[in-house]
Amino acid sequence: MAYEITLLTTIAISVLFALSLNFISGFCGQISLGHAAFLGTGAYTSAMMTKASIPFLVTLPAAALSAAALGFIIGLTSLRVRHDFLAITTMGAGFLFVGIIRQQDFFGGEIGIAGIPATGLGRIGFMSLCMSLAALFALFSIAVRRSWMGFVFASIADNEDVTRILGINASAYKLIAFVIGTATAGVAGALYAHHFRFIGPDSFGFVESVSVLAMVIVGGIGSVTGIIFSAAILSVMPLMFQFIDDYKLLLYSALLFFMMRFSPDGLAGLFKRAFRKYAGERP
Repeated sequence: MAYEITLLTTIAISVLFALSLNFISGFCGQISLGHAAFLGTGAYTSAMMTKASIPFLVTLPAAALSAAALGFIIGLTSLRVRHDFLAITTMGAGFLFVGIIRQQDFFGGEIGIAGIPATGLGRIGFMSLCMSLAALFALFSIAVRRSWMGFVFASIADNEDVTRILGINASAYKLIAFVIGTATAGVAGALYAHHFRFIGPDSFGFVESVSVLAMVIVGGIGSVTGIIFSAAILSVMPLMFQFIDDYKLLLYSALLFFMMRFSPDGLAGLFKRAFRKYAGERP
């Protein structure tokens, strides 16, 4: 039973993290290659606060705020860059985050932070919290996608110049998407820290950023249900097949290449085409 609880908790955290990137990249078309930095910001914030005897539930909003603040700064400085340049900028921010963590003893340096206090919720209570937060953000994402804001996000992703010509403040909406996505990643980071009870610089490096990007692309950029499915599969694979963990970057890079070449709309697109073909062939 303990293994199943651990598995479901890991899946829920991965789903929340993947949906946070989807809010930025899938809805608004802003490609981020350093998203793990915001996961790490939330994780370190929550870990250090609980080590200082602050209750876990208090650290959750603090983790969201710290990641959102970092996201606001990076988003603000990245407003004038797009596409490849935005990806390079966010990748640089991710490397900078890991470099700072490694060099500062205050954050545990290379060793990281071990012995992170338990949440006090118990295994089942913590699993329920993780699954509830993932479900709530999934519903929130669906609601936003169908709202006026979602239409603006889609317009920006499709053609930002036309969106500006229509009189919409594209920069403000891009910043809103970036802040919401990074705040959610911060919450996922807090859950991550208290789930594994240890964090270090390697937990939030480039490999982790590529991993979450693979979850989004494999699931289908902009698709909430597709990303939930892909995040569940890709987060479970390294746990069930330990040898995969050593080749995670290679595996995820190959998945990215395969999906972009043969199915750019991801698993969600494959399912839709299969359903339409089946429905069309029915008598």
